[in-house]
Amino acid sequence: MNPIKVYLIDDHDAVRQALMARLRTTPGILVVGETGEAEAGLLGVKALRPEVVIIETKRADGRGLEIVSWIAQSGLGAKIVVLTSYPSEWERWAAHRAGAALYLLKDIGSPQLVEQVRSVVSPRPVSNLILT
Repeated sequence: MNPIKVYLIDDHDAVRQALMARLRTTPGILVVGETGEAEAGLLGVKALRPEVVIIETKRADGRGLEIVSWIAQSGLGAKIVVLTSYPSEWERWAAHRAGAALYLLKDIGSPQLVEQVRSVVSPRPVSNLILT
């Protein structure tokens, strides 16, 4: 089984580095790139074609939801996971509307984060389908 390719976009360097360290030690996850810059993130996603992009939308430049929307509309097929410091119901709604698959808090444990990342790229099991 090929590892899940993940790209990180977070303008908080220490947080991004800690997240990268958490994910790089996880079997089945391959961090293909990371950045804190909006434009570099868009270029990185386009060039590296990750399956999952983990992004913090509460950015100093205010472009978090714009980045989510661009990635979702790009046709690249990346699933977007918003990983944020504190919850906001408005932001959760806006992130999902912009194309995010998940909205999670940064205090999530590593096993739960990995489980959530895997869940967005795995097809739904047939047993969960409701047939009418």
